Amino acid sequence: MAENKDYIVYPNNQGSINISTEVVAAIAAAAALECEGVASLYSIGKDMSGLFGKKNTAKSVKVTLDEESVNIDIYLSVILGVEVNKVGTEVQNAVSSAVESMTGFTVNSVGVHVTGISLEK
Repeated sequence: MAENKDYIVYPNNQGSINISTEVVAAIAAAAALECEGVASLYSIGKDMSGLFGKKNTAKSVKVTLDEESVNIDIYLSVILGVEVNKVGTEVQNAVSSAVESMTGFTVNSVGVHVTGISLEK
């Protein structure tokens, strides 16, 4: 069977474990929303419906697979008055840590795209 690029595949002696990239995206979104200074995530879907809170948060995250690692891009808004670079670094660390600890897969990069500023969370 050909490898499906929408899944991270862990073969073992009993078969394989397949983790959907949507699951990875949901983990990344949850980790980002827990970071101080993050107001909301931004939809990158076809409808570009804009800002939203915790509903359909995986649509704010793009996951691409390399040979042995995963690359993540996350789109978000920050709260007015926060240090954007500091929030971005915190999001990178939180997302990388959460995805690696929950899936066991290596995170190669986390691109944080700040798409807006919100007056309050």
